[in-house]
Amino acid sequence: MRAKFTFLSSSPAKIEKRGLPFFGRSRNIETEEMRILAVEDEPDLRRTITRTLRENGYAVDAASDGRDGLDKAKMWDYDLVILDVMMPGLDGWEVLRQLRKTKKTPVLMLTARDALPDRVKGLNTGADDYLTKPFEFDELLARINALIRRTVGQATPNIEIGNLVVATAAKRVFRNGEDVPLTAREYSLLEFLAMRRGQVVSRTMLYDHLLDEGDDSLSNLMDVYVASIRRKLGAEVIVTRRGLGYLIE
Repeated sequence: MRAKFTFLSSSPAKIEKRGLPFFGRSRNIETEEMRILAVEDEPDLRRTITRTLRENGYAVDAASDGRDGLDKAKMWDYDLVILDVMMPGLDGWEVLRQLRKTKKTPVLMLTARDALPDRVKGLNTGADDYLTKPFEFDELLARINALIRRTVGQATPNIEIGNLVVATAAKRVFRNGEDVPLTAREYSLLEFLAMRRGQVVSRTMLYDHLLDEGDDSLSNLMDVYVASIRRKLGAEVIVTRRGLGYLIE
């Protein structure tokens, strides 16, 4: 059984290519723009999940089977793993069991089986959440948002920084109450720093979490995004620590 998706009515006019931001972005997209691994053996569903999440600003890697998914999950520090249960060979249960030996990465299980014992098994094995197919895509996005927010200790969806409000559920930024349009990657960078307020975040960490494995962007891309955010929100919003990285104080 394939998952049921509800696609957003106002899709981007220009999809991100080579790591550059897309334009014409809907301002009510509810996503958490961080790096996600989607492990799903059904090709159409895997492509749909990957493409749609990328269109909504995520950095997404994909795996077509449990072994590939486990290898990638161990190799990279993902913000979230979306893991299908029913896969040939190494199924989702085994992937989760092996992953939990070394990683605490949040895991959202996908399955067509809605029986209570299956849900209990997933949670007891170490899953952080459980979503039954078919599902609405906006529910998947909401669960992802909540899981990542919980992981970084952000209890509420709004982050206040002086005269700025970063609304993580609506993916909007307000300055003195006025909506300030940002591209998907600009928003993802700002939100990532805002959730780690007071911490210096290196360029390497930003690339690891905000770009996916297929991205071949230029090495100075983060500097470009930071400069654009400063033009829109003020030069003082993001502080540069030479040789170390960026932070929001």
